[in-house]
Amino acid sequence: MTETAVYLQPAFILQQQKYRETSLIIDAFTQDFGRVSILAKGVRKLKSKTAGLLQPFVPLTISYVGKAELKILTDVETIPPILQLTGLALYCGFYVNELIGFFLHKDDPHPEVFIDYQKCLNSLATVSGMEPALRIFEYELMAHIGYGLQLEYAACNGQPIEPTKKYFFNKEQGLIEAEQGVFTGRALIAIKRKDFTDRQVLGEAKLLMRAVIDSHLQGKPLKSRTVINQIIKKI
Repeated sequence: MTETAVYLQPAFILQQQKYRETSLIIDAFTQDFGRVSILAKGVRKLKSKTAGLLQPFVPLTISYVGKAELKILTDVETIPPILQLTGLALYCGFYVNELIGFFLHKDDPHPEVFIDYQKCLNSLATVSGMEPALRIFEYELMAHIGYGLQLEYAACNGQPIEPTKKYFFNKEQGLIEAEQGVFTGRALIAIKRKDFTDRQVLGEAKLLMRAVIDSHLQGKPLKSRTVINQIIKKI
């Protein structure tokens, strides 16, 4: 197996874990190579400044080499401007990272998801656009990995989604027309357009995307979602 060398690859750190006395193993989300496991040797030494750069939500370029699945970090640089996620926005960022960690396989390139991720983080940094940013990212992520929603036609009869009718989500079939459905056709049409200016649409989008995501989590809970719910209850 020949050694791979990657230089100045745009990336974000999804998570990190300590390795031995002075090193870190990082899960990096790169623009062209997807998620990559990288060993950052010696970055936890007292005089090292690199560990401070290897944090979530910091735009980076990274260089690394290696033959095995675990690559070796050779260089890292920040890309201004540095994003500032604080408070609830910070935990929303961890939620997005957790989604990527679950749904994207290692070494599987998804440059379109990387672009959506950057847009989502930029919106989270503005605070006021947090909820629409999350809903758009969830919607696009599901589409990019093959779990996209059909929001033009009802699954049961193939009829176009109508604003005045109601629907429910079936994980095997999709959206089904039903008088007691929890999703309005008006909201589904707006979600398709990614128009979240209406609070009701935003609320229905949250319920719908949670149902879609949960149907693919195989019973695995999202830790960040639990933390966010606890924070919201305290507000």
